[in-house]
Amino acid sequence: MTTADDNATGSWLVVPSPPTGSAGGWSHTGAELAEDLGRSPGRTLPEPVFGADDRRRGLVVGLVITALAAITRLWDLTHPTDKGTPVFDEKHYVPQAWQVLTGGNWIEDNPAYGLVVHPPVGKWLLALGQAVFGYGPMGWRILPALCGIGIVVMVYCIARRIARSTLVGAMAGLLAICDGVLFVQSRMGMLDIFAAFFIVAAFAALLADRDQMRRRLDDAHRAAKGNGGRFAADCFDSDFGPRFGFRWYRFTAGVMLGLACGTKWSGIYFVLAFTLMSLAFDVAARRAYGVRRPWLGVLRRDLVPSAASLSVMPILIYLASFAPWFASETSVYRYHETGSGTGAFGWVPAAWRSLWYYQSGILRFHEGLTSSAGNHHPWESKPWTWPMGLRPMLYAVETGPDRCGDGDCARVQMLIGTPAIWWLALPVLAWSLWAFLGRRDWRYGVALLGYGAAFAPWFLTIDRQMYFFYATLMTPFLVVLIALCLGDALRWAAALPRRADGGAPDRQILVLAAVAVYLALVVLNFAWLWPVLAGVPITKLHWHQEIWLPSWS
Repeated sequence: MTTADDNATGSWLVVPSPPTGSAGGWSHTGAELAEDLGRSPGRTLPEPVFGADDRRRGLVVGLVITALAAITRLWDLTHPTDKGTPVFDEKHYVPQAWQVLTGGNWIEDNPAYGLVVHPPVGKWLLALGQAVFGYGPMGWRILPALCGIGIVVMVYCIARRIARSTLVGAMAGLLAICDGVLFVQSRMGMLDIFAAFFIVAAFAALLADRDQMRRRLDDAHRAAKGNGGRFAADCFDSDFGPRFGFRWYRFTAGVMLGLACGTKWSGIYFVLAFTLMSLAFDVAARRAYGVRRPWLGVLRRDLVPSAASLSVMPILIYLASFAPWFASETSVYRYHETGSGTGAFGWVPAAWRSLWYYQSGILRFHEGLTSSAGNHHPWESKPWTWPMGLRPMLYAVETGPDRCGDGDCARVQMLIGTPAIWWLALPVLAWSLWAFLGRRDWRYGVALLGYGAAFAPWFLTIDRQMYFFYATLMTPFLVVLIALCLGDALRWAAALPRRADGGAPDRQILVLAAVAVYLALVVLNFAWLWPVLAGVPITKLHWHQEIWLPSWS
């Protein structure tokens, strides 16, 4: 076996050394292959690799990752509470979800709520849990927990697919299990974990779409060769390449992005980022498989379908999520506008003008939630503190005699990113940028794109009141980047020449040991923080020992 860097796909592949015989399609000489391709002898087709090929092992590892995620997310899910009531921002969303369930209109229209500032999809999911388990901690936390488990599984699948390695996927899954942000948010009746679930699902679908389109191009080439045709330049009837047909994975991504926007407005940044990413995938695929005019091919054959699936579809789903608002006679601002309107948009029906007024009010609310306007919170933070988790959040504190064996006990729940993961963010991001820009490794590029879409927009409104839980959307992409870095280290070590006696070189052993020790440190770090992540009863002394930095208190 030899390790090669496939420049057409930008991913590291383990490919068999070409045999000298004629079996397996390796009988072509370099000149013959170049003639078939219609290109220079130095350029060849990408290897037909579209995912890790150890499916049975991948399934077994995936089941283990799923089981570990389920155990950690579901254990003692009903704690902590505020004397049986919701904690922190659960106090906003849980009652609204209950009214969605019990009010008869599937919309939160209780005037006591004032302005409802988030779309309804996330509250529908909270309501679904309450429909099964009632108005209690299990009811309002079961769906976040299930979505948290789903995120861990998808992170495993994403890393496995883009690295073509079950081992890299397993490392990403383990990091996702042991990350404090994903863990805590999976056990809270809030909206952020739902938005993260839909966004990660959209990302996974687009990666699957990328592989599927490349497989179609590869099949077209091999079919043309089998029919006596030529590869590359003469394979397609048009300079623009083939039409891909309907793309279910891309359609699924559009649905997921629409549900993300229907949960929180921050999903709009991923609509823009993922649309560009999908188009970039199409350009790269057409170039890799010899389309003469790949950019024009994408503009003529991919731009409109991509925009329909990834831009128009999310808008339609977002608007559809307000169908109960249109149907209700008592929903907030439903009849703010009546009769014929005035001005340039007077022709718009009154109901749609009322919805516009409602959405404009939400925007004004968020724009006015600034520090300069006097809005302050003891646990607010700014985005430059998020990559390393320098300012976590306190969600719940219950003090008094409890089961910790001491007279002065506390249940504390804090949103803390596992330091063994988050404190590596800056060097990991630096390496990832170099790998993407210097090596043109697309895997790092797409993970950085997701990370940036979750992080960069917050710098546009820096005076706004912000909290660390907004970094929930950054976390899946961070753990994928770390897993890719670990995978690169292992591949570099595996490529080192063996010693003269046939043994492994010292540097290889050192790298393997370093990766194993790092993963063990992540698990131990997560275990150490477990009491303040899960709200386990502990002494106040233990609580103070969990506070590692002054900014954590």
